[in-house]
Amino acid sequence: MSTQTHSPMHTPDTTVIDGRDFRKALGRFPTGVAVVTALDAQGLRLGMTINSFSSVSLAPPIVLWSVAHKAPSYAAFAAARHFVINVLAEDQLAVSNQFSRPSEDKFAGVAWTPGLAGVPVLVGCVATFECAVREICRAGDHDVVLGDVQQYSHAERTPLAFALSSYARVSAIAA
Repeated sequence: MSTQTHSPMHTPDTTVIDGRDFRKALGRFPTGVAVVTALDAQGLRLGMTINSFSSVSLAPPIVLWSVAHKAPSYAAFAAARHFVINVLAEDQLAVSNQFSRPSEDKFAGVAWTPGLAGVPVLVGCVATFECAVREICRAGDHDVVLGDVQQYSHAERTPLAFALSSYARVSAIAA
């Protein structure tokens, strides 16, 4: 097993890290792929592909996701009071791509139903988590959005994964 390490340059007050190389290092951690949905102040549907989703607590059930300050829909997501994490299935790669790009209507051709507070719940996902915003924390160039899970669902389907800057397949490994 070989490892590659990078020694950041240190100064008394700051650490300099190469952003591109740091992103490569983060890409070594496989993640699931999800679309977070919400409604803006006018009730218009919002959606974006994310891979920064995690559970925080089982009791009470709390999850988190993060949104970049430079995201075009940042302000609308930051103002939303409810959101849904839609964990995509491996056959929803096109949905992931559709929600990852700017578009007049990201929901065009995507089946969904209204969930908690009318927020879109995408059809065919491996899991959905309908949440009320608990807290938003500023963290560098992102906001971390914590949500109280109000409802959830899951299905026996294979999730879509992402690793090494590409979509990946998930397979079980016997212990």
